Amino acid sequence: MKTMKYLLLSLVAAILVGCGTTNTVPLTGRKQTLMVSDGEMLSLSTQQYTDFMKTAKLSTNATNTAMVQRVGQRLATAVESYLKSNGMAADVQNYKWQFNLVQDQNVNAWCMPGGLICVYEGLLPVTQNEASLAIVLGHEIAHAVARHSAEQYSTQMRQQYGLQIGSVLASAIGVGDNAVAIGQEVLSQGLSLQNLHYSRGHESEADHMGLIFAAMAGYDPQVAVSFWQRMSAASSSNKTAEFLSSHPSDATRISQIQGWMPEALKYYKPQTTTTQTATTTKKTTTTKKTTTKKTTKK
Repeated sequence: MKTMKYLLLSLVAAILVGCGTTNTVPLTGRKQTLMVSDGEMLSLSTQQYTDFMKTAKLSTNATNTAMVQRVGQRLATAVESYLKSNGMAADVQNYKWQFNLVQDQNVNAWCMPGGLICVYEGLLPVTQNEASLAIVLGHEIAHAVARHSAEQYSTQMRQQYGLQIGSVLASAIGVGDNAVAIGQEVLSQGLSLQNLHYSRGHESEADHMGLIFAAMAGYDPQVAVSFWQRMSAASSSNKTAEFLSSHPSDATRISQIQGWMPEALKYYKPQTTTTQTATTTKKTTTTKKTTTKKTTKK
């Protein structure tokens, strides 16, 4: 029995520690262990995004659609430039940027792995300007760059392995089936709360990175504070306690952004817009009218 116990413990350690590849998140330097490849995540997200867009209604507002695509592409260009300049050129091939504006009045935007982004029309009255839209799109792009979906998927895989092997181990050492079931339920609830905290960590990291991405693209990161204040005012007055939420509270979010602002401003180089004024040279041609007086001799 003891031999079986130690064998199973070794198996748990091998799966939970040894599996996966170690990756470093750009800008923040945080280490993460991933059990799924970029190619697998991109394949899955492309199919899901395609399926969603088949049923979604694209915005008929040409001006707003062009704005979303313009701001999104400007951010994507800045991000790719940063990755190439910092030894991560290979990562660029993982992005198939898309920026679509759809007819939906929810105040929302989201991103799938690979940079497949969707913006809802209901968000634009809150963003109000391109710089604030850049804050949102920078945040969504950051989720893709930081591989948050792959990381959460990997975490869930390890937790499932742990629960399954734990159940086998408990049975092997003589724990009753009812006790095993109760233990699994308690552990599952604990892991759910842990995952919420994990998601809040990802949201904060995306805020941090997105702020810098917006600055890299030439958008003033300081608009982020007023934007999130507007988001807070637009949200429901029935607030969920932060520890039960997958996102930081509005107050926490704004406070963190203010703390990151000095760092973001180091990357901020405003893009100057050159307005060309056409100069028209008016040529005046003066024509001399010569009158010839004929004298007739009589």
